[in-house]
Amino acid sequence: IGMGLTGFGVFFLFFGMILFFDKALLAIGNVLFVAGLAFVIGLERTFRFFFQKHKMKATGFFLGGVFVVLIGWPLIGMIFEIYGFFLLFRGFFPVVVGFIRRVPVLGSLLNLPGIRSFVDKVGESNNMV
Repeated sequence: IGMGLTGFGVFFLFFGMILFFDKALLAIGNVLFVAGLAFVIGLERTFRFFFQKHKMKATGFFLGGVFVVLIGWPLIGMIFEIYGFFLLFRGFFPVVVGFIRRVPVLGSLLNLPGIRSFVDKVGESNNMV
Protein backbone atom coordinates (compact mmCIF):
# COMPACT_ATOMS: atom_id res chain seq x y z
CA ILE A 1 0.00 0.00 0.00
CA GLY A 2 2.80 2.41 0.91
CA MET A 3 4.70 1.97 -2.34
CA GLY A 4 1.49 2.42 -4.29
CA LEU A 5 0.60 5.62 -2.46
CA THR A 6 4.12 6.97 -2.88
CA GLY A 7 4.16 6.05 -6.57
CA PHE A 8 0.79 7.69 -7.19
CA GLY A 9 1.98 10.72 -5.22
CA VAL A 10 5.05 11.11 -7.42
CA PHE A 11 2.89 10.58 -10.52
CA PHE A 12 0.39 13.26 -9.47
CA LEU A 13 3.19 15.68 -8.57
CA PHE A 14 4.87 15.13 -11.93
CA PHE A 15 1.58 15.35 -13.83
CA GLY A 16 0.60 18.49 -11.90
CA MET A 17 3.88 20.17 -12.89
CA ILE A 18 3.46 19.09 -16.52
CA LEU A 19 0.00 20.67 -16.56
CA PHE A 20 1.37 24.08 -15.56
CA PHE A 21 1.26 23.61 -11.79
CA ASP A 22 -2.33 22.48 -11.43
CA LYS A 23 -3.27 23.10 -7.80
CA ALA A 24 -5.53 20.10 -7.37
CA LEU A 25 -3.09 17.55 -8.81
CA LEU A 26 -0.19 18.94 -6.79
CA ALA A 27 -2.24 18.87 -3.59
CA ILE A 28 -3.31 15.26 -4.21
CA GLY A 29 0.29 14.32 -5.04
CA ASN A 30 1.61 15.91 -1.84
CA VAL A 31 -0.90 14.14 0.37
CA LEU A 32 -0.33 10.78 -1.34
CA PHE A 33 3.47 11.11 -1.20
CA VAL A 34 3.59 11.93 2.52
CA ALA A 35 0.99 9.25 3.34
CA GLY A 36 2.88 6.69 1.27
CA LEU A 37 6.14 7.54 3.02
CA ALA A 38 4.41 7.02 6.37
CA PHE A 39 3.05 3.65 5.21
CA VAL A 40 6.43 2.49 3.88
CA ILE A 41 8.62 3.28 6.89
CA GLY A 42 5.97 3.65 9.61
CA LEU A 43 4.53 6.64 11.41
CA GLU A 44 7.13 6.80 14.18
CA ARG A 45 10.12 6.54 11.84
CA THR A 46 8.56 9.09 9.47
CA PHE A 47 8.12 11.49 12.36
CA ARG A 48 11.70 10.88 13.55
CA PHE A 49 13.03 11.34 9.99
CA PHE A 50 11.30 14.68 9.43
CA PHE A 51 11.85 16.14 12.88
CA GLN A 52 15.51 15.45 13.55
CA LYS A 53 17.24 18.50 14.97
CA HIS A 54 19.63 18.92 12.03
CA LYS A 55 16.78 18.52 9.48
CA MET A 56 14.39 21.13 10.88
CA LYS A 57 15.21 23.70 8.18
CA ALA A 58 14.63 21.12 5.44
CA THR A 59 11.41 19.91 7.05
CA GLY A 60 10.19 23.47 7.38
CA PHE A 61 10.74 24.14 3.69
CA PHE A 62 9.23 20.83 2.58
CA LEU A 63 6.12 20.90 4.77
CA GLY A 64 5.80 24.66 4.31
CA GLY A 65 5.79 24.07 0.56
CA VAL A 66 3.09 21.44 0.96
CA PHE A 67 1.03 23.93 2.96
CA VAL A 68 1.58 26.73 0.41
CA VAL A 69 0.43 24.40 -2.39
CA LEU A 70 -2.64 23.42 -0.39
CA ILE A 71 -3.65 27.05 0.18
CA GLY A 72 -3.41 27.78 -3.54
CA TRP A 73 0.04 29.08 -4.56
CA PRO A 74 1.43 26.09 -6.44
CA LEU A 75 4.54 27.61 -8.05
CA ILE A 76 5.93 29.11 -4.86
CA GLY A 77 4.98 26.01 -2.90
CA MET A 78 6.75 23.69 -5.32
CA ILE A 79 9.91 25.80 -5.17
CA PHE A 80 9.88 25.47 -1.36
CA GLU A 81 9.11 21.75 -1.59
CA ILE A 82 11.88 20.98 -4.08
CA TYR A 83 14.44 22.86 -1.98
CA GLY A 84 13.27 21.08 1.16
CA PHE A 85 13.24 17.72 -0.63
CA PHE A 86 16.86 18.11 -1.71
CA LEU A 87 17.89 19.13 1.79
CA LEU A 88 16.00 16.24 3.38
CA PHE A 89 17.12 13.49 1.06
CA ARG A 90 20.65 14.66 0.25
CA GLY A 91 22.10 11.73 2.17
CA PHE A 92 20.45 9.31 -0.28
CA PHE A 93 21.87 10.93 -3.43
CA PRO A 94 25.27 9.18 -3.32
CA VAL A 95 23.50 5.82 -3.07
CA VAL A 96 21.19 6.68 -5.98
CA VAL A 97 24.07 7.94 -8.14
CA GLY A 98 26.09 4.80 -7.39
CA PHE A 99 23.13 2.60 -8.33
CA ILE A 100 22.42 4.48 -11.57
CA ARG A 101 26.09 4.27 -12.57
CA ARG A 102 25.78 0.47 -12.50
CA VAL A 103 22.78 0.44 -14.85
CA PRO A 104 24.14 -0.31 -18.36
CA VAL A 105 22.73 2.53 -20.50
CA LEU A 106 22.26 5.13 -17.78
CA GLY A 107 25.75 4.57 -16.40
CA SER A 108 27.33 5.42 -19.73
CA LEU A 109 25.16 8.55 -19.98
CA LEU A 110 26.32 9.70 -16.55
CA ASN A 111 29.94 9.37 -17.66
CA LEU A 112 29.58 11.89 -20.51
CA PRO A 113 31.92 14.89 -20.06
CA GLY A 114 29.40 17.61 -19.14
CA ILE A 115 27.18 15.37 -17.07
CA ARG A 116 29.97 13.62 -15.17
CA SER A 117 31.13 16.71 -13.26
CA PHE A 118 27.56 17.57 -12.23
CA VAL A 119 26.83 13.99 -11.15
CA ASP A 120 30.09 13.87 -9.19
CA LYS A 121 29.03 16.98 -7.26
CA VAL A 122 25.56 15.58 -6.59
CA GLY A 123 27.10 12.27 -5.59
CA GLU A 124 29.13 13.86 -2.80
CA SER A 125 27.36 13.50 0.53
CA ASN A 126 28.25 16.87 2.08
CA ASN A 127 27.90 19.29 -0.83
CA MET A 128 24.56 20.94 0.00
CA VAL A 129 24.90 22.30 3.51
